[in-house]
Amino acid sequence: MRDFFLIALFSFLGAAAAGLLGAVVLRLLRHRSVAVSLTVVASVTVLAMLAGTLAVAQAMFLSTHDLTVVTTVVAMAAVVSLATALLLGRWVVARSRELALAARTFGEAGSFAAPGSAATAELAELSRELEATSAKLAVSRERERALETSRRELVAWISHDLRTPLAGLRAMSEALEDGVVQDPERYFKQIRTEVDRLNGMVGDLFELSRIHAGALALTPTRMSVYDLVGEAIAGADPLAREHGVRLVGDRVERVPVEVDGKEMTRVLANLLVNAIRRTPADGTVAVAAERREDSVVLSVTDGCGGIPEEDLPRVFDTGWRGSQARTPPAGAGLGLAIVRGIVEAHEGRADVRNVTGGCRFEVTLPTAR
Repeated sequence: MRDFFLIALFSFLGAAAAGLLGAVVLRLLRHRSVAVSLTVVASVTVLAMLAGTLAVAQAMFLSTHDLTVVTTVVAMAAVVSLATALLLGRWVVARSRELALAARTFGEAGSFAAPGSAATAELAELSRELEATSAKLAVSRERERALETSRRELVAWISHDLRTPLAGLRAMSEALEDGVVQDPERYFKQIRTEVDRLNGMVGDLFELSRIHAGALALTPTRMSVYDLVGEAIAGADPLAREHGVRLVGDRVERVPVEVDGKEMTRVLANLLVNAIRRTPADGTVAVAAERREDSVVLSVTDGCGGIPEEDLPRVFDTGWRGSQARTPPAGAGLGLAIVRGIVEAHEGRADVRNVTGGCRFEVTLPTAR
């Protein structure tokens, strides 16, 4: 037993000396290629075995012939180990360079394509992560381009809509100032109308800027959808009467929701005003609310005749107003964008689809817990 412990001690001391030397070399070469590190590791392994073997051989007083045989066996194993380490290192380095080139094109072209050759599990995982990141960046760039296009259109439309009332206000004010107006009261009324319209546009812009900046502060309270819809219909009824449109809200379930009453009233008001203005006289605008699993769906169906299929994905974009002329009642095209922003702030979803004779706007909200 004593001889066994001595053999273990000598072999450990020899191997430890080789391992310590290898650790120092690895630290000095830590910034070099992985092929160099693999070669050093293989060399340390062989040297540790050789050092331990020679230490034991010297302690056991082996003959010169036996020592030569042992050394030759270890040397052959060292050659094979080093060759294997070099081949593995060159393969890993080649795969790493392919991945680096693919990542370089990722930075230049904006898209990443994983190398087709086989790689280690770690490099393959890195490739998958880069592909996922590339896909996310592509979606983000597309969203940014769409947002930039929407902003440019908004600036153009707002500029147009601001110039028209401002020019009218200036003309009316100059006419009043020059005293050439025979009916000042009519001018005063028109000025008030234009000012109210400008005030509404500025309010919509402020609301939209809060939504885009994530500064929309909600104060959720538990309420019934029936009460929410009832208030919205009551508010829109005068406009419906003015346009000769019938408002119908007889399919509204009493489903509880937890929402900001003021903001959701604005959502329904925007949808109702939009529906009433685009529904011809003697038409009908129907409001409904129904429970679907863990959500409630509020819908406003109008008689506008439908929206072209190619325009449906853009209905809730900032500034979208379809192909109709930019008449004053059309507004600045911000109402539906505000609807989507408020609904999404409530963790809901806003959709639109064509139905017979018109289109249906749906707002999906989670039910109260």
